[in-house]
Amino acid sequence: MSAGVELLTVPEVMDRLKISRSAVYDLIRTRQLASLTLGRARRIPAHALADLIHTRLDQEAA
Repeated sequence: MSAGVELLTVPEVMDRLKISRSAVYDLIRTRQLASLTLGRARRIPAHALADLIHTRLDQEAA
């Protein structure tokens, strides 16, 4: 991982997607949204969030 990777918290992802905490964890659990654990903290790379959005947009367009 490069030094310039932005890591988001679950509340930040909640705010950006306007979804609930459980919805974010459901995306993580179903491996639709990549994440990592640092100690007890869950972090989501910003590029993983962008990938999720692009994938969903592609699915909707098909």
